[in-house]
This record gives sequence, structure tokens and C-alpha cells, in this order.
Amino acid sequence: MRSMSPPRDRISLAAARRIALAAQGFGGPKPPTANWGRLARNLDRLGLHQIDSVNVLARAHYLPAFSRIGPYDRELLDAAAWGAKPKRRLFEYWAHEASLLPLPLHPLLRWRMAEADRGEAGWGRVRLFAKEQRAEAEAILARIRDEGPMAASDFEHGSSRSGWWEWGATKHALEWLFWAGHLTTATRRGSFERVYDLTERVIPSAILSLPTPDPADAQRRLVALSARTLGLATAGDLRDYFRLKPEPARAAIEALVEEGTLLPLTVEGWRNPAYLHADARRPRQIETQALLAPFDPLIWERARTERLFGFRYRIEIYTPADKRVHGYYVLPFLMDEALVARVDLKADRQSGRLRVRATHLEPGAPANTRERLAAELASMAEWLELEVDS
Repeated sequence: MRSMSPPRDRISLAAARRIALAAQGFGGPKPPTANWGRLARNLDRLGLHQIDSVNVLARAHYLPAFSRIGPYDRELLDAAAWGAKPKRRLFEYWAHEASLLPLPLHPLLRWRMAEADRGEAGWGRVRLFAKEQRAEAEAILARIRDEGPMAASDFEHGSSRSGWWEWGATKHALEWLFWAGHLTTATRRGSFERVYDLTERVIPSAILSLPTPDPADAQRRLVALSARTLGLATAGDLRDYFRLKPEPARAAIEALVEEGTLLPLTVEGWRNPAYLHADARRPRQIETQALLAPFDPLIWERARTERLFGFRYRIEIYTPADKRVHGYYVLPFLMDEALVARVDLKADRQSGRLRVRATHLEPGAPANTRERLAAELASMAEWLELEVDS
């Protein structure tokens, strides 16, 4: 992507880190127990919580809020995501990856639903249902309309055989209907299986009646949200947050620079230009501590993590055990303005313990790293209703 505008300012890497951390909600005191108001503000700040099927510690969508606001009642998030329609505050859709998003963002993603309906979004097998196999998908849609919410396993031969990717034709059809916005997630069942229902029976009518912006306006607003949430970012970072294509993202960034929402600048040590959100805070210091899930928006873009923190991070779930460097489900430990350690964690629910399978300190980690890490592990264990390994 070509440079959007000549950079107008230069800041240090340390200042860039502080801006990014503040924008992501780090730096304020954590209450003993966070209420719904704190959780709701965090959901709005981040714009989305990524969903993942791995449950070795806790479901991925629960962890970013804990990292920022401390212990909270996970049932509040469940109710916001999958509760009764009047209490619904979130919806599921493909954003960064499979994500929970605040309801007001629904109109901003309808262009993606329209693309999927035309067979221009989604992956291989799923796209077939937009055209060649549309009748089969519409038959499934009609059955849900008549019979109510259904999961893939409720259809004959519809469930996956043994894993996330081994989907049958029914699951692919359901996923196309989901991509295209005809269905959405009503609830989750058992081992986190998605239960589908008609979108109009799940999403409040006040949201569905909001006007649909044209795609260029919607993507400009998504880039603006990404910039607000990241604080400071390259064009690639801004595009990645909602997985936008290069050309629409470039046009959106240009428009936001022209209107003054984004301020071009350079960051010490970065090769590419960066963009600062005009309302971003520039704190002089950040005091915080947090364990970060592998799918936390602060670190999910690994190249950005390395640029900001000098911290090379890879998830090793799919790496053979004898080739793992740090462990299976490793959480970086954020202490003030640096990532100072990595901890391989497992929630052993049968024994009621939070297993600390390995701890690796980064070179130059402060002398009190273990003490502060122990406090954060104790807080996490209490939140998960476990006892931490001694």
C-alpha cells in the first residue's frame, strides 16, 4: 500500500507503546469486582471479542475483559451475547475472526453479509451455497423458520465427525446462511456448539431498522473504530482489525486523514508510516499488570506485537509437543509498559486447580516480576473458581 500522506510528526517507541496500551484500556485501577457498566464500556472500547474453540484455560472471549477490568461475572457476558432478546447486547459475526460484537456495529457489517450472499465472501465450500446449491441452503433456512433454533447436530448427517474443520454439507450450508446474515447465533450448546436462528428473531428490531450505510462509509467507520481502539497503528494494523481488503481500507484511511480523524506520523524504528487517532490519549506512564490471552486484541497481530514490545510471540497449540518452546497455551504477562514473561496455563477443572505448567521470564524482566505475576495468577484463579498451583 502506498503512503497515504507525508508523515507530519515523529514519536518515540516508548510513547507509541503507552498510546497503544491506553487505547486498549490498560492503565487504570481494577475494582475488586467489575460490574456490568465496566464490562459494557470495555466491550465498546475494544469493538469485538474474538471467539475460539480452545477451552484449556477459559473461552477466549472471556479473557480480554478480565485482563483489563479484573474479576467480573462471566454470566453478564453470556447474557449479553446469548441471553433473551431484550437483554441482548452483542451478536456473533465474522469480524477479525469469529467474534462477538456490540449490536450497533451490525449495520457496518451488512456489506460483508451482502458479499457472502453473492458468493464473494467466505471460503471454498461455503461459497457454493450462494449459487450452485442455494436451493439446499434455502431448504435448511425454511426448516429453521418453521421449527425454531437448530444446531448442525440437529440435522441428519449434519454434525462434524470429530473436529472443528471436518464439516458436513449441512454445516457448510448453515455457515453460508450465517455469513450472508440470514441466520445468526441464538445461543451456544454443550461443547460450545452454535445454535442458529433467523436473524430477525435474535437481533432486536431497533438494530435491524437502522439504515445500512454504503460499503465505503461502513468501512471508513470500521477503520475509525480500529484506530480509536488501537490508538496508533500502521495501515496494515488498521486493516487487520476487521479484516478489510487493501483497497477499501486505503480509501478509508485517506478519507480519515483528510477529515483529521487520523494524524500521520512516524514511530521510532518502524519502517511504515503510522496513524494516530486524533482523540488518542498520550499518557506519560502506564501502571498495570495483566495476563493476555493468545487472541487478545493487544497482541493478536504478531508483527505489531513485535514492533511495539520487541516480543516475538507464537501460539504453539498446533506445534508437536517435543518442538514447543514455551508451552501449549501460553499467556504473555504485561507489567506496566512491557511484556516481561510467558506463562503456560491450564484450568484443571477436575482437581479444581489452575496449573502453571511453565513460566519463562523475558531478558531484563524486573526483579519483582515473579511477585506481581503471582498476584495476577491468584486473581485469575479466584475468578475461575480454582486454586492456583503453589
